Parts: sequence; structure tokens; C-alpha cells
Amino acid sequence: MGRSRGQAHALEGIVAGLVLLSGLVFALQSTAVTPLSASTASQQIENQQQSTAEGVLATAAANGSLKNATLAWNETGDQFPNLGERGYYTQGGPPNAFGHLLNRTFEDRNVAFNVYLIYLKPLSGTNSPSSELSTPRQLVYRGAPSDNAVAASRSVTLYDSDRLRNTSGVRGSTLNDSSSFYASGDAFEHSSVYTVVQVRVVVWRM
Repeated sequence: MGRSRGQAHALEGIVAGLVLLSGLVFALQSTAVTPLSASTASQQIENQQQSTAEGVLATAAANGSLKNATLAWNETGDQFPNLGERGYYTQGGPPNAFGHLLNRTFEDRNVAFNVYLIYLKPLSGTNSPSSELSTPRQLVYRGAPSDNAVAASRSVTLYDSDRLRNTSGVRGSTLNDSSSFYASGDAFEHSSVYTVVQVRVVVWRM
């Protein structure tokens, strides 16, 4: 009975975390989509850019490249793979299938993009599932977005048994065994879920 009750509490925590993350996604998208320009043509372009960004995320989620991108991590360097001192990619998407999709979609259209990762993290000093959100971590930064930038987001669930990957797709430590992963700490200690990562893409015309 105690175990069943504990599992029920863990599931409640996961649901609560997902609801909170979904609310954040909605709030971020609602604020980012509102354009400052009154031009109808500009509004149509921004709507198209947002739809394109949503399509990229949906495609990447469907083929698995989005999740793989959230697991791409250099364990010895404590950073994303193939990076210099900045800690994020500046010349385009990351060197993986998700990054290639971003580049093919936006670079040829003269559209800049930033990518941020926001994840659920454990509350310090507690053993219960957490609903605390991290600050956004830059994965790709191409500069300050313009006033007419729009955003799209997609959430990815990571599990304790998921393994970190390098640029060649070679798998490393599991999330539970890694001591250097950017989303450090199991946000759902009493379940198989490790954390939920929101991938947020911001796009604007250069």
C-alpha cells in the first residue's frame, strides 16, 4: 500500500510539473508572437515564421532528433559538443540532425534563430518531485532578436535510463550516472522520469 501511494504521489508530481511547463510554454509563446509592427504584411511573415519554427520542432520530435539534441553533451568538457569558450553555438545549429534541420530551414531564408533549453530541476533539500524551472540555457545564440521576433516551443521528456550522446551519436553515461549534465539532478526521484526539457526556438528576419 505504501509503495502504491508513493507511486501515486510521484505521478502526481510529474503531472504537476508538466502542467507548469505547459503553462510556461503558452505564456512565452503568447508574449513572443505579438508583433510590434502594425503592418499586415509583416504580421503574415511573422505568422509564417512561427509556423515554420513549429514545423521544425514537430519534425525533429517525430524523428527523434530533438530528443537526441537535448542529450548531446560533452561529459569531459562539461559543455555541448564541439564548442569553444562561449558555451553555445554561434554559427548555426548544433552539429547534429536537429541543427542541420534548423540550418536548412532558416539559413537559406535569411532568418536568424536562437535556441534555448529550459528544464525542470529538483528542489534543494527535498525528496519530492520538483516543479521548479531552470533559467533558460542558450544552445544557439545568433544575436539579439528583433522587435518582430516570434517563438515556438516543444517539450521533451528525458528518462533516467537515457544516455548522453556525442556528435557521432555514440552513447555515454545514463542521466542517472552523469555528474556533469546541464540538467543536473533528477527532478522526479521516485519515478523513471529524469526531467522535462522545453526546447524554445526564437526566429527573426536578418
